[in-house]
Amino acid sequence: MQRRFVLPTSLAIVTLCAAGYLFFIREDRSGSFDLNPLPVGYHSHGIDVSHHQGKIDWDELLSAMDSTLSFIYCKATEGVRFVDDQWETNEAALSQSHVSHGAYHFFKPKQDAIHQADHFLSKTIGSYGTLPPVLDVETAGNSDRELIDKMKQWLQRVEQTSGIRPVIYTSYHYYVDKFRGKFSGYQFWIASYSGEKPGLNDPEVIHWQYSDHGRIPGTDEYVDLNFSKQTL
Repeated sequence: MQRRFVLPTSLAIVTLCAAGYLFFIREDRSGSFDLNPLPVGYHSHGIDVSHHQGKIDWDELLSAMDSTLSFIYCKATEGVRFVDDQWETNEAALSQSHVSHGAYHFFKPKQDAIHQADHFLSKTIGSYGTLPPVLDVETAGNSDRELIDKMKQWLQRVEQTSGIRPVIYTSYHYYVDKFRGKFSGYQFWIASYSGEKPGLNDPEVIHWQYSDHGRIPGTDEYVDLNFSKQTL
């Protein structure tokens, strides 16, 4: 049996006002883009996205943030088989824009590093944008020594094939405890949400992901927000 539920008049008014207030807050947040001001030592705003953001309305995003957003990274691959189902769509849209953009690979430490590199290259070679490829390392391997060795295999393979030296993305914890000083000549993109400025005086660190709860036009999902020491 379907029941008909009628709100009391006063409650209905409160409900409508609350709904309007929430809509206003959402619109206001979208309008402000949820971006923090650039801290001293950083020069560019950027985001990174994947299938988790769903189908992004790039026309809306880029027209709204044309003078604010300087770089965008998109997930392309993971492990030896997975291809992000929004990679081709995202790359096609960004290739038509003037925004600096690039591709990243999510690393699976217990899978073959060379096969992962070849998988990434097979999906991005010639279409990985205007920024260096990125190796995203967020999970531990059997040992730190093995993890670092496999990372170097991936990095060298991608650089030898593409002619471009990749950047390494990882958490601040992993960088400090596992990787700092172990990758001569490579630069890092560090995730740290504590509010501190990781690596401000560290020449190995070039990007800082400061939030994973950003709001931007073109998608209802949260996105990662980044600062860069580079002018992009």
